[in-house]
Amino acid sequence: MKKVIALLLSVLMIVSVAVFATGCGESKVYNIGICQLVQHEALDAATKGFREALVEKLGEDKVVFDEQNAAGDSATCSTIVNQFVSSKYDLILANATPALQAAASATKDIPILGTSVTDYATALELKDFSGTVGGNISGTSDLAPLDEQAKMLNELFPDAKKVGILYCSAEANSAYQANTITPILEDMGYEVKSYKFSDSNDVASVTKSACDDSDVLYVPTDNTAASCTDAIKNVALKAKKPIIAGEEGICQGCGVATLSISYYDIGYKTGEMAAEILADGKDISEMKIEYAPKVTKKYNKEICKELGIEIPDDYEAIAAE
Repeated sequence: MKKVIALLLSVLMIVSVAVFATGCGESKVYNIGICQLVQHEALDAATKGFREALVEKLGEDKVVFDEQNAAGDSATCSTIVNQFVSSKYDLILANATPALQAAASATKDIPILGTSVTDYATALELKDFSGTVGGNISGTSDLAPLDEQAKMLNELFPDAKKVGILYCSAEANSAYQANTITPILEDMGYEVKSYKFSDSNDVASVTKSACDDSDVLYVPTDNTAASCTDAIKNVALKAKKPIIAGEEGICQGCGVATLSISYYDIGYKTGEMAAEILADGKDISEMKIEYAPKVTKKYNKEICKELGIEIPDDYEAIAAE
């Protein structure tokens, strides 16, 4: 009888230790679903930063990533995140606005972190946004100061009369940027008009219209534009029209200058937020949207040379690919 009791006590102790270890998260492996709207340099950098931060904070053996790319299609985003929800993943990263919108529609329970999202109030149709989304959503924004971008345009092209804003009509955050920067530019004395393409198929034709009617173009942070920089560049260079870009990837592809943030940095910050939620039990509903820690004036040396544009000394050349 004593041997039986001793054996039962030993089994009970082993089970208790296992339960305790699991409760403390020591043996927990987190399954993370990553839905990225489209493959381009900025979003790729954000995803990389997110993954590296989580691995650094939790350990490589504690996280399993299911990384999916929607190839620029919003409907595919919905399909991807619904799979994540069905699999009961521990957290979803929504990289870009359509991915965030799809995730928000798919679940109210699984924590969702957005990144490369310009304005959460616009993306999620929030009326009283004060920096915190609430519910199961938080994340990081890729918004650079639009007033500073307008000042950059004015610094480089003070004699221009007409500014054309070129963006995709399907991207709500691009419209937000266009609507925000327009009155700022108008106060500087520019005549401003928006030129909207619906998808990659009409980028070239809309860009040509913008070039025909403008002295300088502004392309905000826009995922479709970022994946079509070659088409934009071919038209704009032929027309000898400079482009101020909302982010470095677009500037590297077709622009002359940008007030740039690091997408790797905002992705990394999002990964840190994920670690706080998963390992530390932080309440996502109370986590404020985070922004890039710094912005940098950058220019495209090749395009500036081709257009004969002199850049001030305080600009940093974008590294060649």
